[in-house]
Amino acid sequence: MHKSLKNALVGAIEAGGTKFVCAVGTCPQDLDRIEFPSGDSPEHVLAQVTDWLGEQQRRRGKLQAIGIGSFGPIDLHRDSPTYGQITSTPKSGWRNTDILGAVRRVFPDIPLAFDTDVNGAALGEFYWGNGEGLHDFIYITIGTGIGGGVMVGGQLLHGLVHSEMGHLRLPRIPGDAFAGVCPFHGDCWEGLCSGPALLARAKMAAEAIPPEHEAWDRETQYIAYAVANLVCVLSPQRVIIGGSVRKGGQLGQDRFFQMVRARVRIALNDYLVSPPLQEDIDRFIVPPLLGDDAGICGAIALAQREIA
Repeated sequence: MHKSLKNALVGAIEAGGTKFVCAVGTCPQDLDRIEFPSGDSPEHVLAQVTDWLGEQQRRRGKLQAIGIGSFGPIDLHRDSPTYGQITSTPKSGWRNTDILGAVRRVFPDIPLAFDTDVNGAALGEFYWGNGEGLHDFIYITIGTGIGGGVMVGGQLLHGLVHSEMGHLRLPRIPGDAFAGVCPFHGDCWEGLCSGPALLARAKMAAEAIPPEHEAWDRETQYIAYAVANLVCVLSPQRVIIGGSVRKGGQLGQDRFFQMVRARVRIALNDYLVSPPLQEDIDRFIVPPLLGDDAGICGAIALAQREIA
């Protein structure tokens, strides 16, 4: 089992491509929170974030640390001159933004923790969700972009940069001529399956796509290809899929997961023999127990681990 967290008052920032979620609290049951649209002006949104955290500190007491889970790519190497920066992101206006530095200037005497938003979400599920009691699992988010956080041996995986699962290259479904929307790779996983990809493919947002639309067939098939690849490479004990697309629009979350699970089994073709990949697959590929709060709860955990 993992080490428990201190019940310390901390700040949390989940920096997403669409919105920033900010919170102050001690655990998932004790959160004051607010959201700000990400927009194209880092200076504006980061000023809103730090102003709000300052107000909460005056109201609730001194924050012991602040955890930041950010969209990326980001620089996580503490000895790097660009540590704490968003680097080669496709999001307009945010490339080379020093997100950690902006928070440190306002809170110079508070420990700061910095990681990817998906690693943060994985950490939230590790302490309070569907990763609890596991030491090797994957958290995937499918929304404005696609990303993945990896827990290996009870530790978040970083490596050379950090995991960028959303840019896996996948086999194309015969007859699918959709070019994809990724500005770097076109038809990578993110280019084929993110929220903007569904919008471009179906000409409507994911939540409006009817259950019989072929977009869901192709969406769940490509997700299954990607998950099967990740299972073969990382051998996780569980795969947690979060983000807005996993709700399945008018298809519904339950049906969405049923389709993904069935197609993962077909893609693996019983090559890997283990009950979680066969009769227990309903407990192997799951939504986050924390729902849409996985990321902000993970930022709370990042902060508390910084002072543990």
